[in-house]
Amino acid sequence: MGKLNGKIALITGGSTGIGLATAKLFLQEGAQVIITGRSAGSLTDAQQELGPKALVVQSDAAKLEDIDKLIETVKAKFGRIDILFANAGIAKFAPVEQVAEAAFDEQFQTNVKGLYFTVQKALALIPDGGSILLNASVVSRKGFPGTSIYSATKAAVRSIGRTLAAELAPRKIRVNTISPGPVTTPIYGKLGMDPAATKQFEENMAQNVGLKRFGQADEIAKVAVFLASDDASYVVGTELFVDGGFAEL
Repeated sequence: MGKLNGKIALITGGSTGIGLATAKLFLQEGAQVIITGRSAGSLTDAQQELGPKALVVQSDAAKLEDIDKLIETVKAKFGRIDILFANAGIAKFAPVEQVAEAAFDEQFQTNVKGLYFTVQKALALIPDGGSILLNASVVSRKGFPGTSIYSATKAAVRSIGRTLAAELAPRKIRVNTISPGPVTTPIYGKLGMDPAATKQFEENMAQNVGLKRFGQADEIAKVAVFLASDDASYVVGTELFVDGGFAEL
């Protein structure tokens, strides 16, 4: 039997990167997995990778009406959510002088507002003893030029995780936050930088990591399995850095 046998797990932003890697491991551990994503193309690819046991739902975390439809779909098909991994997020980097209001709003809309209301609307389906995971980032702990807005959104996620952990503890719902360091995912190709600048950015970031390398998505997924499972039954309100030593070394 897997560590998540019989559990119903919803992963937002599950069609690529950390979300997709986590969906694969959750399935291997016996969970029924539902993933969301915005792109029909990436969702089709994810369905092929995950197979027929996964439910794939096109849903934009930045749109509250999409969140409502998502929760209704899960309720109709499964009746509950044992594990929620609020993973969907976007990143746009720019120096403070170049940050546009639209970029500010877009990142807070998805990374903070969308995450918060995903949790709020899912709560009615999460039984006592359930598990909620939030995906933040090591940037909530350290300052990097050009990341002011993204970093602020992830600091907000960490704060939300701490407060909700206290608020939901009476229901034995464990809320924990995962803060990855630099991880090889498609997000770096969406930063708006040209390929040469992206490559230089990644090389510079890797040098700041204790292990001198980027992490892999499945290394984050393994931590998500731990936190979602009974192995972490006494872990609540924590922020677990999965960063190769980036935050502390």
